[in-house]
Amino acid sequence: MTLSDGTALSGTRGDHHRILSHALGREVTLDAVARGDEEATTSGSTARAATAEEYWPDMDGLDFRDRVTDFLLPAGTFLDCAAVHLLTTAALDRPGALHPRGRFDVPRFRPNIVVRAAAGESGFIENGWVGRTLAIGDEVCLTITGPCGRCVMTTLPQAGLPKDPDILRTAAQHNKVQVGVYAAVARGGTIRRGDSVRLAV
Repeated sequence: MTLSDGTALSGTRGDHHRILSHALGREVTLDAVARGDEEATTSGSTARAATAEEYWPDMDGLDFRDRVTDFLLPAGTFLDCAAVHLLTTAALDRPGALHPRGRFDVPRFRPNIVVRAAAGESGFIENGWVGRTLAIGDEVCLTITGPCGRCVMTTLPQAGLPKDPDILRTAAQHNKVQVGVYAAVARGGTIRRGDSVRLAV
């Protein structure tokens, strides 16, 4: 991973825990969960499932208000919900029109893949992709598994983007706190900038 100051970090670097802790302002460790750990936990072994914390700001439209909750991560990963998070330019343009003073930039949402919407497509178009297969380029097929619920991370300042609680508030008011979709890899391969993206029939 690359930190905001440009420091490149990996698990092989001996001082990575200290560097991460300094960067985040709290004591943290970089860890790994092997596939099968979650199943082993239920059978009485000392292996544990990975969990994450989520802070919910005091805002209308969220499941909780001013609270921290824990949730289990998918087996053998530290991913929130899925290996792939996909976002369209239309999904950025729509809330941007609803909250024109806000900056709905890609880094706020941290997708793996950004799809340029076709001319005339607008709004949260990927909502209609859930349960369908998306083909990218000549090789890759993704199964769209569900919408991507957003959290307080989208509101935080970063790399020239100001703090803006209305980013999350706009998503809550106009699309059930969702921006983008999650996907599973049905067929892997290489994706290149400019590849065609199409919904399988």
